[in-house]
Amino acid sequence: MILCITHSNDFYNIDIFFEYLTSKNIPYFRLNSDRLNHLQKININESFFELTDEYGNTIDSRNIKAVWHRKGWQISIPEELDEEYKQIFLNEYGSLRYNLHTSLEDVPWINPYEQEKKIDGNKLYQLRIAQKNNLLIPKTLFSNDEEKITSFFHEHCNGKAVAKLHGVISKSMDGGDLLSTTIIDEDNLEHIADIAYCPMIFQPYIGKEYELRIIYIDGEFFTGKINNSENADWRTGDKDYFWISYDLPENIKNNLTLMMKEMGLYIGAVDMIKGKDGNYYFLEVNPQGEWGMLQKELNFPIAEKIADNLIKRMKTNEQ
Repeated sequence: MILCITHSNDFYNIDIFFEYLTSKNIPYFRLNSDRLNHLQKININESFFELTDEYGNTIDSRNIKAVWHRKGWQISIPEELDEEYKQIFLNEYGSLRYNLHTSLEDVPWINPYEQEKKIDGNKLYQLRIAQKNNLLIPKTLFSNDEEKITSFFHEHCNGKAVAKLHGVISKSMDGGDLLSTTIIDEDNLEHIADIAYCPMIFQPYIGKEYELRIIYIDGEFFTGKINNSENADWRTGDKDYFWISYDLPENIKNNLTLMMKEMGLYIGAVDMIKGKDGNYYFLEVNPQGEWGMLQKELNFPIAEKIADNLIKRMKTNEQ
């Protein structure tokens, strides 16, 4: 059985995944991470766990042979819970969820849980590993220091920079509730004084021909090009953008493969841009990044490839 960890509002990508597993006669269990709370009955001991989900479906962890960590989501808090108990609720259910995840560490995961947390939570680490593997990265500063940011701007940014949060408010690809990348120039640099309350990542603005969303699956690449050269983030623009299939140069594929293997990731959504200077710039990799739009618009078999990878490793692990 393959366990799929996702959230209650997830659809399309995961539906294709389940349909494919069904066609291969592989059983699966859907675990909604946001409802891993009072809505589910969970019992974990030193050897295994038993769980009954919000719909009454029950699973014994001894039957789980592989895990797809599709989406980790914030645990939902019951509305009737007193305010003073909400943090305790989140702490204890968070601990319960962590214990549940780590009890499965001996079966194949996409992606390995601890490794994924390390990569997803450390953008500067990503940039170091990318650069180590011969990928070009923008000069970068993560700071809350107004003086250092101003110096960085004048030294490296040629009058224009981008500022972005280490994380985002939303992980959706439609831009809804997304705190977008901000453009910084000489006119608004004077407002940087409030940075002490919210550290941000700063990089020089790179004139681009287009953006690339690259889905890497254990050495295979599914790349979409989007016709955005104007906006810092295409998801928040008002232009009618569209995706087309794109062939990455072999040296970029090789370098990305080396990077992903060093990161210990089997899958990731890589964001790169093709600069007007002709160079490819690595921006980041999201281990849980979205790819449904590429499967839908470009007919990429991404869900099927994820399933195939887990099935192959599951069978190897059982031998």
